[in-house]
Formats: sequence, structure tokens, C-alpha cells
Amino acid sequence: MIAVGLWLMVLPVSLAAGSSFSGQTQEPRRAESFAEDIMLAKFEGRVTEYARLRERLEDKLPKLPKDSTPEQIKAHRTAFQEVVRAARAGAKQGDLFTPDIADYFRRTIRNEFKGERLEALRKEILEAETQGVPLRVNYAYPETKELTQIPPTLLLKLPRLRKQVRYRFVGRHLLLVDRENDLIVDYMLDALP
Repeated sequence: MIAVGLWLMVLPVSLAAGSSFSGQTQEPRRAESFAEDIMLAKFEGRVTEYARLRERLEDKLPKLPKDSTPEQIKAHRTAFQEVVRAARAGAKQGDLFTPDIADYFRRTIRNEFKGERLEALRKEILEAETQGVPLRVNYAYPETKELTQIPPTLLLKLPRLRKQVRYRFVGRHLLLVDRENDLIVDYMLDALP
């Protein structure tokens, strides 16, 4: 979090001066671009904070042997879920997807997908077998439910994630899900127009 804070303090000064790391000058950026850069950095900082927490917690768990049985893997996953839930007992919807970043995601998706592309995306996402996935923080994404993939063109427009988490659509809603323990880290409603 300190590194993000330092970066946020330096960012406006270096960009406002029209400087770049290569030493060439650039056009001064609009004020809303600074605000957007800061908002994105804060989101990425919150995701990083979660990733570090779950890494620390996972490191404290007993290691799985290389020849683990399915039962051992399931028990490890369940134990991992429980320690993360306990550490994030007060977590709630909107902790990572704050209102400003949620609006950014909605705008980005709306701008990226229009007309036939939007209809194709809606069809793909809304036809996925995701009914019954709980929209609740710290709940496990059900193993029996389909995992919707985010189109690569959209992934390029959204903030990059740490390797420990991924985006998933459930109906029109967007979730942030842990890759290894399948916990829903956060979610936002009505991401898909």
C-alpha cells in the first residue's frame, strides 16, 4: 500500500509536467485522466492487497504433497477458503469495486461493445450456466457452474489483475474470483449494458 501511495504522489507531478520516462515531452493530460489514473491505481492497489493477504495465509497452510489425492486437494482448498474467510470476515460488496471504479468498468464495457458485438457478448454471457451462483463476498463460486470467459479485447481495456484473481461474468454482473480457492472476492452489479 505504501508503494501505491508513493506512486500516486509522484504520478500527477510527472504527468503534469508533460514529462515521460524517455525524456521526451508529451501533451499535458486532461484533469479527468489524472483522476482516472489515480482511481485505477487505487483499484490495482486494493487487488494487490488482497493477493498479498491470501498469499500469506496460503503460506501458513500445510503444503500438499506432489502426489496429492483428490480428497487432499479438496481438503486443502476448503482449509484455504476458511482462513481467507476468517481474515476477511468484515469484507463486503464494493470494497474493491468501489462506486467510481464500477462506473469506469460499465463505461469501458459500454464503449467496447456496441451493436452486434454487444448482442453477441450478451448472448454468450447470458446463456452461460451461471444461475444460482451466489452474489456474496467470501462465498465459493460453485464448482458445478460454468466459468464465463472475458473476451480478450475487453481484458485489454480493463485493469490488469494479479495472477491470483480473475474476472468472471454471472449474468450481467461482474465478479472478482480467486483462481485457487474460488472465493468471490468482490462483485459489481449490472456491469453488462
